[in-house]
Amino acid sequence: MFRLPIQFLACFFALVMVGSLKPFPLGVTPSYAQANNCENVKFGFGHYSKPQNAGRDIIGQSLDDIQERGWVTIAVYEDFPPYSYKKDGKLTGVDVDLGNLIAEDLGVKAQFIVTGAGENVDADLRNNIWKGGLIGGRIANIMMHIPYNKELICRNEQVVLGGHYYNEKIAIAYAKEHYPDGGPVPAFFRFDEVGVENDTISDFYLSGIGGGQLIPKMKRFATTQEAMAALDNGDVKAVMGPLGQLEHGLTDKLAVHTPPLVGLAIGEWTLSVATNFRWRPLGYSVEDAIIASIQDGRMEDIFKKHGLTWNKPDW
Repeated sequence: MFRLPIQFLACFFALVMVGSLKPFPLGVTPSYAQANNCENVKFGFGHYSKPQNAGRDIIGQSLDDIQERGWVTIAVYEDFPPYSYKKDGKLTGVDVDLGNLIAEDLGVKAQFIVTGAGENVDADLRNNIWKGGLIGGRIANIMMHIPYNKELICRNEQVVLGGHYYNEKIAIAYAKEHYPDGGPVPAFFRFDEVGVENDTISDFYLSGIGGGQLIPKMKRFATTQEAMAALDNGDVKAVMGPLGQLEHGLTDKLAVHTPPLVGLAIGEWTLSVATNFRWRPLGYSVEDAIIASIQDGRMEDIFKKHGLTWNKPDW
């Protein structure tokens, strides 16, 4: 049975005694404070078992250390528009703006670590939050854009996920001239070319419909951004992918919608941030900053700035 370290329990009760644990607003569930009952979680076929949850050292810094030194390290994915990417040589995107917002709320500057995606999210958390890469690399205090998923949480005991900030969902972008009466559904792609990013949920979903009947009309691209460029150029009639990435690539000729997708097991997920489990006060403060930005409208403003519709996260 998993037991909390005595150091954490002592820290928790000390925070309660001095009143440092702030009450959460009505209707908002504090995800960092939730206990995760992992005993009955089954890692089904195709899922990875728990990684070796043993860090080499005590990695990371406490909230006090971060505030004393004046900066916090935040990991974001490289070349990942509209969330974190270079534009005119400058790092920008939703996750970058949100990282700066969090840092400002903590009273420090944000120092971003741009990281490549690993073989899966478990590897990203291991390399960036609780253990570090086998050769080189830097550990971040915070990592952005992590899907909030119970199995992921239970597999990665060294990581705490919280601070839900956006509900992502699978959608279909399309050329309005080809679909004047409204957006297409997957059945249309027996006859119409559709673009997808290679080896993604959208790719696997469309490939499996009707025993592969849509495959002849599917065009695979290295990124959703490339697929959207092909849509704008008329090389495909539609693109399927995450709504945020599709919205970022829209032009006057294009539109996007979210039709029902029959048989799609995971068509929607909540984005959160990750911190090391040893530094819970940091996680609580990060979540406080995110909740405050949602309540006062700054979160929605960040998404609007990048041309996206902000979808309220599921708490």
